[in-house]
Amino acid sequence: MTATYTFDFFTSLDGFGAAGGDWTGYWGKQGPELLDHRLAQYAEEQRMVFGAQTYRLFSRMLAESTEESEVRDPWVTRMIGLPATVVSTTLTEPLDWADGTVAGGDAVDVVARLKEESDVPLRSHGSLAMNRALMAAGLVDRVQVTLFPVITGRSGLDPIFQGAADFDLDLIGTRTLDGSIQELVYRPTLHG
Repeated sequence: MTATYTFDFFTSLDGFGAAGGDWTGYWGKQGPELLDHRLAQYAEEQRMVFGAQTYRLFSRMLAESTEESEVRDPWVTRMIGLPATVVSTTLTEPLDWADGTVAGGDAVDVVARLKEESDVPLRSHGSLAMNRALMAAGLVDRVQVTLFPVITGRSGLDPIFQGAADFDLDLIGTRTLDGSIQELVYRPTLHG
């Protein structure tokens, strides 16, 4: 049985994964429904998959945070308690992750193997470049978009699909959270 792989990311309406300037995390739009929903999603047994750059970002953010900061929201605390595979040719173990392992080599090969071997679903939050490559290789089963009601044209950072291939998306789930945040779940297929 092949494990399901979900590419999970946050975005502004104009397709950025983050913003500079005076924007805060979640673009300042998070509410209790979003945070409770995220915690419920991460309560399920699953294995996280990250690229080295995203792993380093999470590690740095967590090291610089306090228990009261939004970086330590309950769903994030749950996420860092899940087993994780970090695809990297530069990192070595031990990782600063409760149950983290490094898998060297090409992400497409690593994730193809994980999908065959894993007894639990696989999920990646962020890791944009890695997940674009995995989508192009047909390894992403679900794209879970959490769309925040903002446009960050001047301050947008990390364009989600910059340089990506073309995909058709089959909508398989929707949800509105806190009255204005949209969660959209798609099944992607390479276009053409």
